[in-house]
Amino acid sequence: MGTKDKRIDAYIAKSANFAQPILRELRAVVHEGCPEVEETMKWSFPHFMYKGILCSMAAFKEHCAFGFWKGSLIVDEKENKSTDAMGQFGRITARQDLPSKRELLGYIKKAVQLHDEGVKTPARSKPQTGKKELKVPDYFMASLKKNKKALTVFEAFPYSKKKEYVEWVTEAKTEPTRERRLQTSMEWLSQGKSRNWKYERC
Repeated sequence: MGTKDKRIDAYIAKSANFAQPILRELRAVVHEGCPEVEETMKWSFPHFMYKGILCSMAAFKEHCAFGFWKGSLIVDEKENKSTDAMGQFGRITARQDLPSKRELLGYIKKAVQLHDEGVKTPARSKPQTGKKELKVPDYFMASLKKNKKALTVFEAFPYSKKKEYVEWVTEAKTEPTRERRLQTSMEWLSQGKSRNWKYERC
């Protein structure tokens, strides 16, 4: 048998009038769908535990929220409203904002099954680390190759300093301006100077 937590009784009692019947129904449906569920308070709002966090609910000034810990594996992406509020069901202001009781029970049983099978939510993709690749225009590279000293300095520069030169040249609004900037870049690079060398402290 599952357990109930008196702190959740108090949480519901302190919630706004519109929220109380929503929270009471959600609580009852969770217990019906998972009789072994155990209640607790985490991060100041009600959580339902079954071999880990099964789901949670919360009440705010103008809406409620309800969601599954493994929501991305339970609620179809098209129906998932997690961008609107916490959980997968968006901003719940009335019972009509929730799926039918039958659908909710189906979600809860699916969540229980995932926990029983030890299925984990997919890991978030980590940002790629490593050296950044800077796209250097062909004409810029061609000029560098004609000036070995400039090429050596450019290749030794960190990403940020290379980017300053490339952006300065490519952002020129006219062809003559671009040519002038390109020529100046080659001169400065051959002297070992960065794009903003005039403003850098010696």
